[in-house]
Amino acid sequence: MTRATRVAAYSGVVSIAYFLTFFQYLPMPLVAEEQATQILVVLPWWLLVSFGSYALWSLGHGLYTFRECTDAYTELLTEISQAKSELRIKGVSVD
Repeated sequence: MTRATRVAAYSGVVSIAYFLTFFQYLPMPLVAEEQATQILVVLPWWLLVSFGSYALWSLGHGLYTFRECTDAYTELLTEISQAKSELRIKGVSVD
């Protein structure tokens, strides 16, 4: 099972459970009904904001620790210099 299939399967199960709880076919345990409706309305936005903050954190962490990957760093620098030299050969001003 590929990662995309797993993510789709888990997302489908979670979204079905969410909609069944949202339309009150399933009760939300340990929470009063009035509070459950207030929580369920904002839950998708909370999940979206949480995913966005995680994505930004992981991107920032990857940029912060980029120089620790010396092989990838040197490979990227050589590819940049090769691209610059190819563009200079074609007459494009790179600097």
